[in-house]
Amino acid sequence: VPVFLFVAAPYIRRYVAGGRCKSTARLEGKVVIVTGANTGIGKETARDLAQRGKVIIACRDIAKGEAAASEIRAETGNQQVIVKKLDLADTKSIRDFAEKFLAEEKELHILINNAGVMLCPYSKTADGFEMHLGVNHLGHFLLTFLLLERLKQCAPARIVNVSSLAHHGGRIRFHDLHGEKSYNRGLAYCHSKLANVLFTRELARRLQGKFQRQAEFTANALHPGSVSSELVRHSFVMTWLWKIFSFFLKTPCEGAQTSIYCAVAEELDSVTGQYFSDCQPAYVSPHGRNDETAKKLWSVSCELLGIQWD
Repeated sequence: VPVFLFVAAPYIRRYVAGGRCKSTARLEGKVVIVTGANTGIGKETARDLAQRGKVIIACRDIAKGEAAASEIRAETGNQQVIVKKLDLADTKSIRDFAEKFLAEEKELHILINNAGVMLCPYSKTADGFEMHLGVNHLGHFLLTFLLLERLKQCAPARIVNVSSLAHHGGRIRFHDLHGEKSYNRGLAYCHSKLANVLFTRELARRLQGKFQRQAEFTANALHPGSVSSELVRHSFVMTWLWKIFSFFLKTPCEGAQTSIYCAVAEELDSVTGQYFSDCQPAYVSPHGRNDETAKKLWSVSCELLGIQWD
């Protein structure tokens, strides 16, 4: 068995690594926002895109963000890697970020909603939303709403939402969105990732027909793969399992490939409302294809955030 594993190891690793983004597209003169880019796949996404154009690292921990940005600037030679404060668990912070960004930056071409929380003990955001739903879905929903006009002005533009295979286990529990009646942190994560898929689907539907060419504005979601990252830090068991089976997990660089692919691949110029994994289309759960649920979630999200988004 050890000999077999030694021989098979390179092939196993190649399989685990999955698809790679082969696009060499440049982003000169273009601006990209990556949320949660101070660590993990967000940082690796920012690192790749910094070799192509200007990148805004939007994150809660400014010190970690500056450390990541400094490393990326040194490696790529691109000084246009900028850190801005964004706490997705606080709508005031989201609004402050958007206000400052719109005042300081006249361009925005790609928004990558990457940041997320996973397996949190029960807690609520500053606005009283269950943490997974609040950060993973509602925070990015509000951020996209606030930046949408700038993206439209700079079209062709893309919105990329990092979801997960875990969306298959999710349900939108409208009767208990904030888990006050019953709460399971694993399921709460799944529910929020399903919300990402449904948001992408409804956003793409609403954007269709708004432009002369559909290629001018697209929105897609993706599963990055099972990645060795800090995302499981709230669970001792998962952290332990992640260390034991790290050989069978993607590195953050490998996990970032589908995000990068959705952001720059030329063949996706007119592809919208889709879900990808390993840089190719992937199967969406029946719940993730339910248009009525998507429309209702949109309406409820607007109500919770106190916005009107028609």
